[in-house]
Parts: sequence; structure tokens; C-alpha cells
Amino acid sequence: MSHFIEVKGARANNLKSIDANIPHGMITVVTGVSGSGKSTLARNVLFDSAHALVGGGSPIGCRRIDHIERIDRVLEVDQTPIGKTPRSCPATYVGIWDDIRRIYSGTSEATLRGFAAGRFSFNTSGGRCESCEGQGIRTIEMSFLPDVKVSCDSCHGKRFDPETLSVLWRGRSIGDVLDMSIEDALEFFASHATIKHVLQLLCDVGLGYLTLGQHSPTLSGGEAQRIKLVTELAKVRTDLRKPLRSKAKHTLYVLDEPTVGLHMADVEKLIRVLHRLVAAGNTVVLVEHNLDVISEADWVIDMGPEAGIQGGRVVAA
Repeated sequence: MSHFIEVKGARANNLKSIDANIPHGMITVVTGVSGSGKSTLARNVLFDSAHALVGGGSPIGCRRIDHIERIDRVLEVDQTPIGKTPRSCPATYVGIWDDIRRIYSGTSEATLRGFAAGRFSFNTSGGRCESCEGQGIRTIEMSFLPDVKVSCDSCHGKRFDPETLSVLWRGRSIGDVLDMSIEDALEFFASHATIKHVLQLLCDVGLGYLTLGQHSPTLSGGEAQRIKLVTELAKVRTDLRKPLRSKAKHTLYVLDEPTVGLHMADVEKLIRVLHRLVAAGNTVVLVEHNLDVISEADWVIDMGPEAGIQGGRVVAA
């Protein structure tokens, strides 16, 4: 089996019916001047075609793609928000909130009161604060100014009604858990391996200062992107000491200029996450100008030589 995904005859936008090879299980960076065809190759051809082929369709923007059979999942990771409403938060997005709700529903106090896990959801009625419908904030409409969001007067931002908040685990209510920073929550849930694993990943990528219940619209693009990558890392439960060939199929991740708007320290953390994804046997393709990221690549494809009609060719690989 070939060690490369081979793109044949890519001709979308300004691409000149080019061939390009992307190595499996490595970090590939597509470079070049703006307008040289980087994003077209990575997103419009590779991502769209791989996504279509995995779903049983046909390649898009190219003649064919060979050796894609090792890929069983394709994902584009960008800086778009992880949620557009105050209901979503890091705890729900990374998938640990259901485990936390089960912990609280399993306490003796909850059992005596007949509180199931659904009681500890702020998305459904029955245990949430009905004044703010579990959002923790209320919106005040201003006639000629942007709407103002203020903390809910009834629950004071805790999202739940008094009966639900009276159920404690290790001296904390579920509303207190939402107010915890990820670093504090890591210590609080140290005895729960699944929750601890995800929280540790969030700390590893420099997001330990966020709270578990922070409203998604308040997260920056870089924070949202790292949370998405951590969600992917959390799905990797394989032993990294095993040889990569023990995992036959893997995920192809495509990122278009992921360092836009990031501080140098955040770029370093992003690179560490990408290396961990690759160490788990996945393939990462980035469109990037940042030299620090390019220097970390296993494989570089330089597009050009110029922009527009003067571009669209592979200058070097």
C-alpha cells in the first residue's frame, strides 16, 4: 500500500491539472504566495474529494485520488464558534457534561429525591432555571443600541433552580462546577478517568483558564479551534506505544491558515496538538504562511510560482 494520498489532475480554479502527493500519518503544509492555489488544493480538491470518496461519491475538482482507502473520516477544523448560543459551553462541546450529570444523579441526595440525569441538564425543563431557560443570562433589548446581556436575577448565573442546586457532590453543586476553571475541575474530578483525560488535554493546549460553563460566543477563534482539536484528541484512546500499522484506518484533518490571529505562544500549543493527532496515526494537512508551523512539517508542498493565472503549479515538494 502506498504511503501517500495521490491527487491526480487537480484542475479547480487556477490549478493547472497538477498532481500532488500527501503522506499518510504526517503533517503536510501547503505553502505559497496568496492566490497561488494553496486553499484550492487543500480544501476545494483534497478535502471535498476525500469527503465525497469516504461517503461513496466521486472526486471533486480532480481526475482521481489514489490510496484514500486508509482514510475513514475527513474533518476540516477552522476558527468558527463551537456554538452560537449561550447554551453551548466547553463542557458540553468536549462531551464530558453527560458524565458530570451522571455523577450528580448518582448521589444519595439525588437518589432520595428521584432526580435522574435529565434533572441536571440546563437544556430541558425540570431542573433548570426557567426564568432564563438555563442560559444563566438574560437579554435586555435596547431600542437603538445593541442588546445587553446581564446575569439572571433568579439563579444568579447558576442556570439551575434551587432544588437542583441543593444536590451536592464533594461539597459543590452542579452550578458551582460550571463556574470552575478547567484547571480546578481537573483536580475536582481527578478520580474520574474519562473526565480527567479530557480536562488534562484542555490544560495541555493552554485552555486551563477557561471555565467549564463559559458561553461559547465569548470564546475567541483560536480558543474555539483548540477546543475542536481537543475533542478530536479525546476520541483517540489507542495506546500510542503500539505500532501505527495496528490502526488500519484514520482521520484526515484539513486546516486553512489555523494560526491567523494567534499569539506566538498559542501557535506553539497548536503545533503540539497537531503532533499528538499525528502520533495517533492521523494525517494533518495545513495551508499556512507561518514559518514556525512550516518548520514543524514532515512534508511541504509549495504552490506558485505567482498568484492567479501565474500560479496553480507545484513549485516544489
